[in-house]
Amino acid sequence: MAALTRLKDHIAAKTKLPILIFPEGTCVNNTSVMMFKKGSFEIEGTIYPVAIKYDPRLGDAFWNSSKYNMVSYLLRMMTSWAIVVNVWYLPPMTIQVQTGLVSVSFQIDQMGFEATTN
Repeated sequence: MAALTRLKDHIAAKTKLPILIFPEGTCVNNTSVMMFKKGSFEIEGTIYPVAIKYDPRLGDAFWNSSKYNMVSYLLRMMTSWAIVVNVWYLPPMTIQVQTGLVSVSFQIDQMGFEATTN
């Protein structure tokens, strides 16, 4: 609950910079979007969804920990030509708790999927 209170206080202070939150809670293999964790959507306010997808043509940033150890992964990343990341800024959405967290999460998930597949 302390984190939720801090987030609410941060949003209420108009002089503070925006916060970047990854609601999936984890990085996946660049092929799918994980189910969003509800904590990111328990605060009323305006959110600015962002979809991020790595482009593997010059270097794949995904780390398969069952295939590579951390040292070999870091060596591969540092010797790749580039790590290209595509970023889509999606339309802002206003969250109201009574709207339903599942509804908002689904809408953002769909907007992100559609942006990254076009």
